Amino acid sequence: MTAIPGLPEGVVSVDGVIRPVAEARVHAMDHGFLFGDSIYEVVRTLGRRPVAMAEHLVRLRASAEALYMALPWTDREISRAMGDAVAATDFPECYVRIVVTRGAGAMSLLPDVCPRPSMIVYALPLRTPTAEDLARGAQVAVPARLRNDRRALAPAAKTGNYLNNVLALVEARRAGGEDAILLNAQGHVTEATTANVFWAKGGRLATPSLDCGILAGITRTLLIDALRSEGAPVDEGRFGYEDMCGADEVMLTGTVRGVSPVVRIDGRTIGDGRPGPVTRSLIARYDGLLAAATQDW
Repeated sequence: MTAIPGLPEGVVSVDGVIRPVAEARVHAMDHGFLFGDSIYEVVRTLGRRPVAMAEHLVRLRASAEALYMALPWTDREISRAMGDAVAATDFPECYVRIVVTRGAGAMSLLPDVCPRPSMIVYALPLRTPTAEDLARGAQVAVPARLRNDRRALAPAAKTGNYLNNVLALVEARRAGGEDAILLNAQGHVTEATTANVFWAKGGRLATPSLDCGILAGITRTLLIDALRSEGAPVDEGRFGYEDMCGADEVMLTGTVRGVSPVVRIDGRTIGDGRPGPVTRSLIARYDGLLAAATQDW
């Protein structure tokens, strides 16, 4: 077989069989491959233990329900499969992706032809933003492409059908951005391709509400809960492009990127073009939030 350049180090568990990334295989008739009929979660480790595993499993099951998919495994079995994949590596920390596909079956859109879902777990080295990345901040673009309407393929379900995000990212890169932030059909800000969006104005944080058509990010929830427990207001609502671009600070949040500053949108400078005090404060306390959310496999 011809070697594929650029494959990461790590292992992949396919229905419990763990192999190096380059040797892992799924069935050619798997509906996840044929039709994008799959769900997934990404968990990061801290001290090689999972962060917010319980919350990720709740969301995995919610995504399965949205796809009319019955998961045949208990949470303990899913967690153990992920832990076994991590144990097969010697990375200091891991990026762990679990993908559940509809499984292999006849060439039909109907899920009934697939007798059982398939579980694929990737354990790869964790790559997080460097101190230089955080100090520099990111440039993003808002492409003409809209976020999927939640009445069609709801972004609240974390599925393997990612073409909306793929094409938005391609278009953002062509416009000079490192990532894309998408609007919905009503012109409201939703989210980036793999991250939620927050901004600060006058020291007060805002973020799009779930009904704008976004994923309920685990990091997003950790931040909102922590801030509100301290009495710090976080406004969730329907906001337009100018609300975001007119902010003092903008940031992206996600499992792998943590809290990452945005310093330009469509070439427009945000604030003074540097990560601001609210963003720096959240970055500084993020490790503490991770530690508090670390659980066992």
